[in-house]
Amino acid sequence: MKRAARFIVQGTVQGIFFRRFVKEHADKLGLVGFVRNLTGGDVEILAEGEIEKIERLSKFVKKGPEHAQIRHVQIEEKKFSDQFKDFQILRF
Repeated sequence: MKRAARFIVQGTVQGIFFRRFVKEHADKLGLVGFVRNLTGGDVEILAEGEIEKIERLSKFVKKGPEHAQIRHVQIEEKKFSDQFKDFQILRF
């Protein structure tokens, strides 16, 4: 079953290739959506695809890449929109 989820990741997650880390895992899992930095220092992720794959992405996000220090990950289930064709890194 296809689902969507929005993640807000707090901690040391900007300037350490966190967005690229998320994109690589999302691409491997076949998810679509985006990842972007937020002005307050957090990172937002919107992922759509099979629920099992979103759950796997969640585990990667909670661990993060080597230099990340994840303090908190807020996850909100969203309605599947089917508006994305791939997974992108968005800029401000």
